[in-house]
Amino acid sequence: MARQTRWATDTERGHAQRMADRFRQLAAEGHDLAGEARTLDAIIAPGSTVLDAGCGSGRVGAALAVRGHTVLGVDADETLIAAAREDFPEIEWLVGDLTELDLTAGGQRRLFDAAILAGNVMLYLAPDTEAEVLRRVGAHVRPDGPVVVGFGTGRGYAVAGFDAHAAQAGLLVEQRFATWDLRPWHAGADFAVTVLRRPAA
Repeated sequence: MARQTRWATDTERGHAQRMADRFRQLAAEGHDLAGEARTLDAIIAPGSTVLDAGCGSGRVGAALAVRGHTVLGVDADETLIAAAREDFPEIEWLVGDLTELDLTAGGQRRLFDAAILAGNVMLYLAPDTEAEVLRRVGAHVRPDGPVVVGFGTGRGYAVAGFDAHAAQAGLLVEQRFATWDLRPWHAGADFAVTVLRRPAA
């Protein structure tokens, strides 16, 4: 049985709906919500398949779909998935715990050209499941594909810990930036965007 996520234990009742509504309002007001999607789009081939792990209400996956990619989004929060399905019905959205991620088609594991974990997904996982989530996400990405992860560094989850979890998951740090618009990484950065890949065979 999956352990309770920090998203379930550390957020107030109704938070998911408020978050979905907030992003809807920001989009309606014309705010730029596509920074994460632009970053991934810049490093993958046109028309790629993308696993949006911890997709929330779908804003990143939708922005990737607009750019011509085929997206599948997974999130444990039923409220957020319902919002994603309502707002972006052309995209496949699934309710699922990332610690149990096992996507198959025709009896075979589904493989994607890339995966993205945006929106501080790593900070909201169940304690001590970070390496397992990275392992499962990485197992759904083709051997040469990137797993791109972004999270705030000042909220109890250090970059060194993340790197250790990535290594346990069989993933290597290829690049790191301080923002989604690819500003150079530095030790005092309050955000980390990391490109992971499996080591070459």
